[in-house]
Amino acid sequence: MEQIYTTVSSKGQMVIPAAIREELGIEPGTRVAIRREGPELILRPETLATKLAMIKKMRGITAGGPSLCDELLEDRRRERERELREEGW
Repeated sequence: MEQIYTTVSSKGQMVIPAAIREELGIEPGTRVAIRREGPELILRPETLATKLAMIKKMRGITAGGPSLCDELLEDRRRERERELREEGW
């Protein structure tokens, strides 16, 4: 990708070029997340498209791992068995 330059104003503002705004769906009022990575700034617009892309990227991230629901049910079963033994059942 070619580099495009912009200048920071005396108020700390800068203009995102129209071509980039259009490509990324940035409209007036769009929130933009800013993250620092070393000497670089990463700008990420919070548009519906970027949110959907993030959800898609995270889909299945916990697949194959232990089921927390199963673990909780097993803990509760053991707890109930202990309670019944203490009550003399």
